[in-house]
Amino acid sequence: MFLFVLFALAGWSQEPVNEELVESIRKHGLDKSEVMNIAEMITDVYGPRLTGSPMLDKATDWAVGQLKEWGLESVHTEEWGPFGRGWELQHFEMHAHNPNYWTVLAVPKAWSASTNGAVEGEVIYLEANTKEELDKYKGKLKGKFVLLDTLRATEEWFDAPARRYESDDLLDMANAPAPTPRPRRNYDRTGFSFNKYLWEVLEEEGPLAVLDRSYKGDLGTVFVSGARTSGDWGSNRQEGQNVVPQATLAVEHYNRIFRLLQRGIPVKLTMDLKARYYNPDKSMERNVIAEIPGTDLKDEVVMFGAHLDSWHAATGATDNGAGTAVMMEAARILQEVIKETGIRPRRTLRIALWTGEEQGLLGSIAYAGEHFADFPEGTYNPQSLKPGQEKIAGYYNLDNGTGKIRGVHLQGNHDVAPIFRAWLEPFKDLDAGTLTLSNTGGTDHLAFDACGIPGFQFIQDPMAYFTRTHHSNMDNLDHLVEEDLSQAATVIASFVMHTSMRDEQLPRKEFKLETEEKDKEKTKKSKK
Repeated sequence: MFLFVLFALAGWSQEPVNEELVESIRKHGLDKSEVMNIAEMITDVYGPRLTGSPMLDKATDWAVGQLKEWGLESVHTEEWGPFGRGWELQHFEMHAHNPNYWTVLAVPKAWSASTNGAVEGEVIYLEANTKEELDKYKGKLKGKFVLLDTLRATEEWFDAPARRYESDDLLDMANAPAPTPRPRRNYDRTGFSFNKYLWEVLEEEGPLAVLDRSYKGDLGTVFVSGARTSGDWGSNRQEGQNVVPQATLAVEHYNRIFRLLQRGIPVKLTMDLKARYYNPDKSMERNVIAEIPGTDLKDEVVMFGAHLDSWHAATGATDNGAGTAVMMEAARILQEVIKETGIRPRRTLRIALWTGEEQGLLGSIAYAGEHFADFPEGTYNPQSLKPGQEKIAGYYNLDNGTGKIRGVHLQGNHDVAPIFRAWLEPFKDLDAGTLTLSNTGGTDHLAFDACGIPGFQFIQDPMAYFTRTHHSNMDNLDHLVEEDLSQAATVIASFVMHTSMRDEQLPRKEFKLETEEKDKEKTKKSKK
């Protein structure tokens, strides 16, 4: 243990930190921050940014123009797709009329079909768990509002929904063991699926709308995503797909309707949902790419990015206007630091703003497939690598809300620990100092990690991300914390610049292609 600590400290002490760069980065990132101005544009002006929607196109064009204005080079968009049809909500309202009147708080699901103007009808709870039970409802659903969920009990909040990491939380992360590699599986999707049959019946019956409530959220917070169909994931974006009008209700309003039905009291609703499917460019979408050119190692690249797209219920502030604003601010900071210090990056710095993340990391995977690896359709398990994979020194991502950076998820990469520890040292006064070997998933660094490129997501304070804002109607600018975003942009700008200045690229963890793993399994079986 003593030797391990000794070698770790030796590795840390040998990793250089440019104090002049850090001082300048802190000045422009903390004292002269522009991050909230960027965030306001992304959210209040260009939100929400559902992939395939007109507003995402406008946000993309704005980001391109802003990056050019700051003097970045090679600013362009790269197409990927086809994504399928986009969707735009144009009007929505819902009201209850029986046993008395009230305004129902609800949010339509993305890619929901429109109603035929304002429609009115009674509510029915579809209580079925088998095909036989479901068949009894045939012929009874047309002209009705259909409830799919049962009552959900709520509890009053005695603790704040927002929190920061305590020292014990961070210690647990730091002590976490190396993650176990996730096996690659082929799932058996054959056989009868009740859920698929349920939606086939609903699409055939044609109710006025299908209504549900989220598994979490209360006090008017509604968590909502995309409309369901009888088809596979993403089928709601396919031309010609029958999509029933759908909405998610605030749990308090859903529960009230459900309780009335339990008492045998009829409930009558009206709903007016107007939306349009949007597909002007044959369903191709765009990532935003821009660069700060390097010098002696300019053929190698340090990448940093976040996803620009959002869901539709609010303006996509914490998910992921925050990450986009921070990464754009990091690019601005780096430009100012270069002007002030005259120190140019050795490697080229490349910012990427991804789209299609909410539908499955589609934009970043498409980019990785274009530049780094060959992927089988529908996966991000590369079969072979492209020459560009060797040129990426590292990728940094931000996508967990407004919370300040507390450290880095290392994705099982032991060898970067002493490097990152040295780079975090100047920011301990900003509460950033924890490294964990643990993986974290669900966002765009995975497309890089899958290709064997060092890809990292930062540890962020949770705040009220999963309890209040993530994919909800409360995900607005009001829940962004300016000091946290400024801190995050400052730390990331330093990481990006220091990565560019190293003599060597960041260490890479052991990486095997899927084909190599299959060959290894075959060898094992043959030996048996």
